[in-house]
Amino acid sequence: MNQKYIQILGVILVAVYGIFIVFLYWAEPKTIDEVSIKARSTVEDAVTKGQVIAGTYEIDQAKFNEGLSAFRQDNFVLARDNFGKADSEQRDANTQFYTAYSFYRQGWGRVSNDDALFKQGLEALNRVVLLDRNFVSTDPALQLKTPAELRNELEEGLKITSDDFNPLKILRDRK
Repeated sequence: MNQKYIQILGVILVAVYGIFIVFLYWAEPKTIDEVSIKARSTVEDAVTKGQVIAGTYEIDQAKFNEGLSAFRQDNFVLARDNFGKADSEQRDANTQFYTAYSFYRQGWGRVSNDDALFKQGLEALNRVVLLDRNFVSTDPALQLKTPAELRNELEEGLKITSDDFNPLKILRDRK
């Protein structure tokens, strides 16, 4: 074997070992099992970033469907968790719209609204508009189809007006 090949192989082995040591310090695993879990998540993150850069990023449709099922059952925390897993890079307008809508539905109340959830809904809605300015939901079960309609509901829910003290407000329906 040629001496240059042995030197190149030695440099490669030292580089791989150095990268492994850096990874261990960065990941700070407590057990051996945790090393493989953190390595897998690191590789998955790198692959996802590569897909975004290459323009081939797609959501996890199975997780999206699970989130949609939870959304329809009014389990909004689980729905948002599944939507987050389905669209980890927050690059799909439809998934972000459902996330914003879930904040609206969970925060909506007959007497008062949850301002913190409404604000989070507005943040998710801003991502929808950045991704697709002309987004319109195709879901027939949703009463609010566009980001503008949902934004209006969220912003009105954050305002304190004289209408908030109307006792007939209890009879209104959630959209």
